[in-house]
Amino acid sequence: MERTLQIPSQIDRIELFGNLDVNLQLIKEATGIDIFQRDDGLILKGEAGEDALDLAQGILEELMSALERREPLDKQKAAYIINLKKEGQSYQESGVSKDIICFTHKGKPLKPKTVGQKNYVNSIRNKDIVFGVGPAGTGKTYIAVAMAINAYKNKEIQKIILARPAVEAGERLGFLPGDLQDKVDPYLRPLYDALYDILGRDAALRLKEKEAIEVVPLAYMRGRTLDNAFIILDEAQNTTREQMKMFLTRMGFGSKVVVTGDITQIDLPKGKKSGLVEAIRVLKPVKDIDFCYLKDVDVVRHELVKKIIGAYDQYYRKHPEEVQE
Repeated sequence: MERTLQIPSQIDRIELFGNLDVNLQLIKEATGIDIFQRDDGLILKGEAGEDALDLAQGILEELMSALERREPLDKQKAAYIINLKKEGQSYQESGVSKDIICFTHKGKPLKPKTVGQKNYVNSIRNKDIVFGVGPAGTGKTYIAVAMAINAYKNKEIQKIILARPAVEAGERLGFLPGDLQDKVDPYLRPLYDALYDILGRDAALRLKEKEAIEVVPLAYMRGRTLDNAFIILDEAQNTTREQMKMFLTRMGFGSKVVVTGDITQIDLPKGKKSGLVEAIRVLKPVKDIDFCYLKDVDVVRHELVKKIIGAYDQYYRKHPEEVQE
């Protein structure tokens, strides 16, 4: 059983096939269909049936459509498009690549890379409190920081506040050199990295000096009421119940709150309950609060990260007693 598919002349075959034909190999693994190049077209061949041929053809058409829109097509993106198509979804129809969050200081457009990320962006746009929950590498923090910078540039808010719990503050910070800010900065480094990447180091530091941007440990939030601010709480799985309630009640008029965390990476001392886990349970019925759950398919780091997350998920499904609540 075989089928012929034409390749438009403007399509770069090297990009379509991938380095050492890796994209064609991914399609074969997903569909069981072999793909051969012939003249100006492709031969799709296999014994897996018409549905498998339809799937392989649909995947190739999606990949060619992305290239026609001049989108870069690496192995990771090809694998994501293939997985979407297997689930009956279309990358092209999702509109993921058309949604620009903001531009970096180098003029690069920042866009969501997956449907899950696009839904997360839409939630932040439309809701005042959003919980972004998911594994490492899904862009939870980076997207939240990009959305905050865009809101500041559009004068929707007057200040950006980035907070993170310093879980080991009671034990180890005293041994680090410098004043208190020097001691907590290592915990806040991922937030600084996102700011520097998007704004550039000099611009970010200028805004920090003007106090238009604050990067602070969570403890600094107590007693404050924050109006007209975009407030991000990162690594929220490491908050206690009391800290989470304290943080959420800091919200003032004209403000937006994004809480990010990964409930599979809780570093709290044994016996301490995660404020993020409790907030998901308690606040689920509250209208105007959105919960966005990013998954391993939304991981935009090295493909091994996705496999590592999948392996841990599978292990904890078999051993649920080992998951901290």
